[in-house]
Amino acid sequence: MEKRPDATRLLIVDDDPLVRSALTFMLGGQPDLVVVGQAGDGLEGIAMAARLRPDVVLMDIRMPRMNGLDATRQLLASEHPPHVLVLTTFDADEYVVEALAAGADGFLLKDTAPREVVDAIRKVAQGDPMLSPTVTRSLIRQVAAATRSPEAAARLADLTDREREVALAVGRGLSNAEIAAELYLSVPTVKAHVSRLFDKLEVTNRVQIALAVHDAGQS
Repeated sequence: MEKRPDATRLLIVDDDPLVRSALTFMLGGQPDLVVVGQAGDGLEGIAMAARLRPDVVLMDIRMPRMNGLDATRQLLASEHPPHVLVLTTFDADEYVVEALAAGADGFLLKDTAPREVVDAIRKVAQGDPMLSPTVTRSLIRQVAAATRSPEAAARLADLTDREREVALAVGRGLSNAEIAAELYLSVPTVKAHVSRLFDKLEVTNRVQIALAVHDAGQS
């Protein structure tokens, strides 16, 4: 299939060659997505990302030599960081919360339906992280053992009423479009509020907004 000139460039990082092959085959059938490389561990993934400059990296967690958590941190600290979408079995991966908190744009379960995988990649490539409400709640429950943070509460107290409403909606796992519909706002206005939340809450992604809301005791 002929690829569009502006096709999203993908790098797959997974130590299972069958997973890499299956994803490459599935994504290769999309005109707006192109797999530019495959890596078998985090070290190889970092080297390939520097050379190939992918838009989105599909990152496994448990790999030899360097796991996906450490690789994600290094990729996102690079001069030209890609979007990172974590591949996980979720229940088995204790590192997934840390990966998202480190700046990954979301995650995919390895048994996710192909159409949903493609949709998730497109959302992440457009800057709209992939977060389902169910998994957002599960992620927050996993960090519930942490104490409520007075610092997080103070940061939320500095928000305007509308910004706080948007933050709480993000904490529930709603997309920009869903927040816009619920709060009777335009999607660009929601995006502007989310950008301000990144600055005011000193976070880099929507999962961290959700965790800040939780830490402040407002989830």
